[in-house]
Amino acid sequence: MRQVLRKKIIGVCAKKILAKGESVGVSFYAFFANKNDDPELLMEAATWWIKNHKLDHFEKATKIKQMVEFGL
Repeated sequence: MRQVLRKKIIGVCAKKILAKGESVGVSFYAFFANKNDDPELLMEAATWWIKNHKLDHFEKATKIKQMVEFGL
């Protein structure tokens, strides 16, 4: 996973956790605007989320943040 995507995921998760608490859920769409302005990065996130880790549509932001921080 590219560093730019790692930073984006960690930042978005951290903001959501601060705003809504430890139990807040996210999907990989949370890391992108409602536009398809970077399809390669979106596909990279989707591949990591769905194909590589077989995660559910919504997962706890704390789990995703930790996975990315630990390089999974």
